[in-house]
Amino acid sequence: MGRETNLHFTLFLRLLLLLLGLCWGQRSNPDPERPSCHSCDLRLSCNCSHYGFTRVPMVTDRALTLDLSFNNITVVTDDDLTGHMQLRALNLHGNRLAVIQPSAFDSLWNLEGLDLSDNQLTALNPTWFSKLGALQQLNLLNNPYSCIGSAPVFQGLVRLRRLAFGGPALEELKRGALAGVTQLEELTVHGNNLLRYEPGALAYVWPLGHVTLRLHGPFFTNITLTSAVLADVSYPETPIILEDLHMIENRSVQPLREAARRRVRHITFRNLSISDEATVNLLEVFNGVPLTSLSVDGVTLTGEGRWEKANWTDQKSIDEFFVRNVVVLDIYKFVSFLELGFLLQYPRRVSVINAGVFVMPCITSGLLVNLQYLDMSDNLLTDMTLIETLCKGNGTLKDIRVLNISGNALKSLSTLSQLVAKLYKLTHLDISRTNYNSMPPSCSWPSTLRYLNISGAKLDNITLCLPATLEVLDLSNNNLKDFTVALPALRELHLSGNKFLRLPSGYLFTNLQTLTIQSNTLNMFSRSDLQSFTRLQNLQAGQNKFVCSCDFVAFLQSDIKEGDVHLTDDEESYVCDSPFYLQGKSVGQVRLSVVVCHQVLFVSVSCGVALFVGVLVSVILLRLHAFWYLKMTWAWLKAKHSSRHRRRLRDGADSETLLSFDAFVSYSERDTGWVETYLVPELEEPTTARPLTLCLHKRDFLPGQWIVDNIMSAMERSRRTVFILSENFVQSDWCRYELDFSHFWLFDGEAGGEPAILILLEPLSKDDIPKRFCKLRKLMSSTTYLEWPQEEERRGEFWRSLRNALGGEGDEDE
Repeated sequence: MGRETNLHFTLFLRLLLLLLGLCWGQRSNPDPERPSCHSCDLRLSCNCSHYGFTRVPMVTDRALTLDLSFNNITVVTDDDLTGHMQLRALNLHGNRLAVIQPSAFDSLWNLEGLDLSDNQLTALNPTWFSKLGALQQLNLLNNPYSCIGSAPVFQGLVRLRRLAFGGPALEELKRGALAGVTQLEELTVHGNNLLRYEPGALAYVWPLGHVTLRLHGPFFTNITLTSAVLADVSYPETPIILEDLHMIENRSVQPLREAARRRVRHITFRNLSISDEATVNLLEVFNGVPLTSLSVDGVTLTGEGRWEKANWTDQKSIDEFFVRNVVVLDIYKFVSFLELGFLLQYPRRVSVINAGVFVMPCITSGLLVNLQYLDMSDNLLTDMTLIETLCKGNGTLKDIRVLNISGNALKSLSTLSQLVAKLYKLTHLDISRTNYNSMPPSCSWPSTLRYLNISGAKLDNITLCLPATLEVLDLSNNNLKDFTVALPALRELHLSGNKFLRLPSGYLFTNLQTLTIQSNTLNMFSRSDLQSFTRLQNLQAGQNKFVCSCDFVAFLQSDIKEGDVHLTDDEESYVCDSPFYLQGKSVGQVRLSVVVCHQVLFVSVSCGVALFVGVLVSVILLRLHAFWYLKMTWAWLKAKHSSRHRRRLRDGADSETLLSFDAFVSYSERDTGWVETYLVPELEEPTTARPLTLCLHKRDFLPGQWIVDNIMSAMERSRRTVFILSENFVQSDWCRYELDFSHFWLFDGEAGGEPAILILLEPLSKDDIPKRFCKLRKLMSSTTYLEWPQEEERRGEFWRSLRNALGGEGDEDE
């Protein structure tokens, strides 16, 4: 029995080990079916969005951010993100994610941001976030879960600072929904269809930065539930943002009494539709409440603007009034704001943006007695209506410090300068995105003006119209090509989006600290360009058409990092436009060779090396007599070509009939006396023997014919060749040339005749013969030659031996 038990136990252990081995093998080996994503930049940010992935792809485990939004991923398994301990942000927005396995995020210890919005998660599992102790941002919006609070979903997320949840399916929030969350900078709740809310579900989070609530629909009409939500999140210093509200009657405003009771100071409405009745009721709700900021971003006014019924309310605490994107349903019945003095006399900051305003009457402007900040951007103002709005420049808005009228149809910069000249406290003026296409020679500005924005206009030049008091000037997105106006007080200059070919001179801006000149037509800049800026610290010059020369690349890669000026824009925005082979490549990644960067030095060194090698080779060839062989080869080929006809005649006829001479005599000019005194009379004019015919170059060569042709012709028409060797012969250039060719002709087997006859006029050893005549030197060592005797009695024997040699009887020994 015991043995069977041990056997079964052993089998069980083996089976268990086998299963563990299989599981380990599956986990350690990459899944071959998983796709890969290689879209990671130098900052290890991987953008795998819109790739159509159905599974989490494999990416480098060194990735810091991973964007998987807008794919078709339906499940995240326990193994999909294993190994990504360095990941800081993960975006799974807009997938079809329905399943997240419990340990899917366990390895993401350093994750700070997680976006799971717009998926198909029907329930939130607390185990997903149990290991995410570093998480700071979590977005769970627009998933089909219906309840939060049944389990402590966010328990342990002590560093969480931004939380967003809810959606069309959310129906219930239970007490303890935010258990474990201690403080938040931003809380977003979408509960349009919320039906049940337990008081305290969103409470006990403090400090709470600002809260965004989307609660329109049946929930907002439930005063009890809405009041409970607002009571949990309303604090005096916590801004409240309410979205998608329709306030038509008194009942729809009542839930805001809870916020007013808790003395909320900042409230914003987004996408608000409101009637005159609801507007009056809203003002009554906040009567006497220390509301400092009232903002409406996207509002449809369904009434006629008759709000004077609320003129009894106390709104003097309102410091800022902001309204943007206004739609008036019946613009023709809408009354003016003249009856709203009880509202307009208090705010110091007023913004009316994209509201279709074409004029604000001077009477209305006069009601803004405390106004310091006015933003009327993106309206329908013109030069004429601006004159009325600013009360013809009489200084009505005497306390205004910031004026923003950008995005209006303004054309005359001269008119504008006159209108603001008496605004003696004006420091900031924004007239960007207007129709200014020229600048007058001079303008009048208040001496307090420090900031001027004329970006996005149509200026093609600048003049002394610019105020010398400016500290910040924005001229981006115009048509400027140069800058020649001195602004000694300027600290920031923005010139992006123009047509500058070079940096402006720094001597014009003695206090400039920041310069942006992106998206122009700069080719390059250098240390000398920056040295003219005595106080420049920050430079943004990317997205230009850079010529990646050696100097510019070296400067941008190393020299600029050692100076006082810092490039504060993206390093990848510095891209080569030329030369063509570097086009589109980041300047920081360019590696230029010595050949490209030091062409003069390279050419000089190359030429020096080539010259040295050439001289060395020439010396070697000279020592080996290669030039002589080349010269003889060339002469041989040329002469041989010209003698083909003569060879054909010789081959077809009797050789004896073609031989005109008994001997061709080769000798030095200095030995002419011996030849004419002894050789010619003895051989051609004998008294007893048969006369011989000699070929002498002075007598028998054809005038005007190439010397090589003459030599070859003489050799072909002579039975023998006689060399008169002497010191003169060896040292004579002409003689040596004749001997060179004769040697080449005779001793390379081309003559086909009898060997040459050598006559030594004086003692001459073979060592005196040039070494390149190796066969001639060999011939002197192996062949009998005649020596001219100095004794008279021996000359008879000399002539007999020479005649015998020329007569075909052979050479005789001395």
